[in-house]
Amino acid sequence: MAQTNVLVAEKRTETGKGIARALRRGGEVPAVIYGHGREPEALKISRAELDRILAAAGASTVIELKLGGKKLKTLIREVQRHPTRLDVLHVDFLEIHAGEKLTVRAPIRLVGSPEGVRNQGGVLDQVLRDVEIRVLPRHLPESVELDVTDLTVGHSLHVSDIEIPNAEILDDPESTVCTVVPPRVEVEPVVVLEEEEEEALEPELIRKPRVEEEEEAAEAEPESGSPEQEG
Repeated sequence: MAQTNVLVAEKRTETGKGIARALRRGGEVPAVIYGHGREPEALKISRAELDRILAAAGASTVIELKLGGKKLKTLIREVQRHPTRLDVLHVDFLEIHAGEKLTVRAPIRLVGSPEGVRNQGGVLDQVLRDVEIRVLPRHLPESVELDVTDLTVGHSLHVSDIEIPNAEILDDPESTVCTVVPPRVEVEPVVVLEEEEEEALEPELIRKPRVEEEEEAAEAEPESGSPEQEG
């Protein structure tokens, strides 16, 4: 079950870029709430409290928004951040009702150490990080667990392997969630030698070629026959 976080919000009547910048300088964040046919309503919330919730919240965290004398169940629908500083610039809240099903993406958490990693030297590769589900707010999970303990090298788990009580999974059942890939084999680089280097690496010739040996042997032999005797 998703946890519920409490956040105090105030209505604001003034809007525009200048007002939004002024709010941020004062430690607040501009926001808006909508849903159930209501007109979008401009809000402001504490940046420190919002940062605290966002640090621990997942994609399916229920926020109880205290607005005046009301307590509204909401989901964070969109968070706009500064492109470089990553400061929160604006937040959209979607009001939810207990009896109305939601369509959200729930994060997938892999559980266990795969057989293919432990004993076969493989590497676990998670392809799909979240899954789209339709569920009542009271059954909304913080995350979806998938056991990978028996996964071996070359095999995968798919959306069809995920079980979520009281929820309908909307993603393609054949979509791959994770796989164990074989270990990478490093190939030794081929060294191409220059001609001079190749000559330097040739082994020294210890014995002379057979033709040279035969020529030297012939020169060393004495002439055949005995010299003429003088009369």
